[in-house]
Amino acid sequence: MSTELLRAVNIVKTFGPTKALQGVDFTLHAGEIRGLIGENGSGKSTLCSICGGIYGCDSGELYLKGEPYHPTSMVDAQKKGFAQILQEMGTISGIKVADNIFIGKEKLFTKGGFVNRKAMYKAAKEILLSLGVDDIDPKAQIDTLNFEDRKLVEIARAMYDQPDILVVDETTTALSQRGRDIVYNLCDRMAAEGKGIIFISHDLDEIIEHCTALTVLRDGVLIDTLEKDRMEPELIKSLMVGREMVGDYYRSDYDPTYGEEVVLDMKDVFDGRQLKGFNLQLHKGEILGIGGLSECGMHEVGRLAFGIEKPLQGHVKLGDGTEITQPSVATKHRVGYISKNRDQESLMITATVAENIELPSLKDLSKGGLVFSRDEKKLVEEQRELLSIKCASINQGVNGLSGGNKQKVVFGRWIGNKSEILILDCPTRGVDIGVKQSMYQLMYQLKKEGKSIILISEELAEIIGMSDRIVIMKDGQASGEFMRSPEISEHTLIDYMI
Repeated sequence: MSTELLRAVNIVKTFGPTKALQGVDFTLHAGEIRGLIGENGSGKSTLCSICGGIYGCDSGELYLKGEPYHPTSMVDAQKKGFAQILQEMGTISGIKVADNIFIGKEKLFTKGGFVNRKAMYKAAKEILLSLGVDDIDPKAQIDTLNFEDRKLVEIARAMYDQPDILVVDETTTALSQRGRDIVYNLCDRMAAEGKGIIFISHDLDEIIEHCTALTVLRDGVLIDTLEKDRMEPELIKSLMVGREMVGDYYRSDYDPTYGEEVVLDMKDVFDGRQLKGFNLQLHKGEILGIGGLSECGMHEVGRLAFGIEKPLQGHVKLGDGTEITQPSVATKHRVGYISKNRDQESLMITATVAENIELPSLKDLSKGGLVFSRDEKKLVEEQRELLSIKCASINQGVNGLSGGNKQKVVFGRWIGNKSEILILDCPTRGVDIGVKQSMYQLMYQLKKEGKSIILISEELAEIIGMSDRIVIMKDGQASGEFMRSPEISEHTLIDYMI
């Protein structure tokens, strides 16, 4: 019989009226990569946060290697061998890579009151190399790194103490294939060493391929634990949502219909980093999918189209000739943008649901320089109902919402502003399958209303399933273009990406 590493018994946790966990039992064994799946708000991260010392539970017991376990903080849990890599950004801005890896451990390199920076940099380099990361400089300022590399720094920080248990919480959604392979290899290595991994993901293919068993949560209740031979996609979906999923997931039509009118034009765009003479036209009523490898320049397309960044050469113009030079110009002309980095760029994370949704619409709500609360409430409540945003009230802080509900708030911001063009960069990253389906149905409805969408995604199935036209990028340029068709496969697109 395998060794029991972690056991949670009858764990109960509430947040106000919300029952986050309702008597959950959970056991992790040595050598196991245990998948943990459920819709947003099902209790996955809450369970791991209790085990990791971030929250206390209302009732229940925890055991670590058979002994009572009462972590008082994340640092205390890590000292006891329980480490977590969280979904959202966990690095500290304004300091170097090495300082992020050894935050709270500076005494390891301190002698006579002075920190031996050379020794710290050497140790940081060694832990990065042990993960297979050889292109991150420990001396670099963390803010100079992209989102993926900062996530790899978090992994290095978690692994320095050689934990017995590692929680991978939606980490791979932020990574390219290279980064994902680093995580998969790490999990395999730890399992082979008799350690345990709790792997949280909404990607069913990833779960089925890499996990040895799977626990399903729904509404704070443990529904089932599946061994490898029972991990079938349709069974997992039904256990997650508690019902048979009805309606189309992606679009069911294969008619790439949209107007001839060009609503956004990118012409000969150079950005000095990724894009090299890039051209793109978006038409009225079109869902235009853009895909490629992580460094192909597709994410830069979205930032330039919304005016966050400016091209060194070329232009980004709307159909009426207006040049997009900054986000305020884009917003004024009914262009909305959802960033891949949701909490850093698409939300005011410390503000309320209402404040986030109403922000771009305040000028429209203004009457004689005044904004009346009844008008604000009407706008926000309409979006809350339309998108089925689960929150205690519109005055709840958005940082207390699940990932899927946060993303719904971002959608609500731009739909409430009556955006005619939506630039969506990885819009379903980190959301469950039920929320994904509702987002896809919403995109299709917006298309039918004549709205235009740029869908930038690292999920080829998503692009194939939703787009009227697909542009594949490679080395900052378009390498292939495809009209919607049942004949298009992921293998077809990959040939143009590599």
